[in-house]
Amino acid sequence: QVQLVESGGGLVQAGGSLRLSCAASGLTFRNYAMGWFRQAPGKERELVAAITSGGYTDYGDSVKGRFTISSDNAKNTVYLQMNSLKLEDTAVYYCAGRRGRISYDERGYDYWGQGTQVTVSS
Repeated sequence: QVQLVESGGGLVQAGGSLRLSCAASGLTFRNYAMGWFRQAPGKERELVAAITSGGYTDYGDSVKGRFTISSDNAKNTVYLQMNSLKLEDTAVYYCAGRRGRISYDERGYDYWGQGTQVTVSS
């Protein structure tokens, strides 16, 4: 049984940083692409960042240059380092996994975590 468990969310002031973690069990990272999505109130879920087992990464336009995705295959954990946070980064952040390549569509992911709230205040 696959489980993805996010942690690291919280309240931070604009301009600050947070690091999210997603610990995976029941899957092997070398066979999976992992993504971070977010959903703000009243908005659709959007891809924030994704990483393949080979280390290829891609980012949503709104976070490029501010967020960094990385993974530790030995720990089966993927991270999202978020710097220079803005008010509009406030959302529930979800970790997701799928076999093979990155998907830019949430429907391409088979496994999801429960989400972690990130709130950026002024």
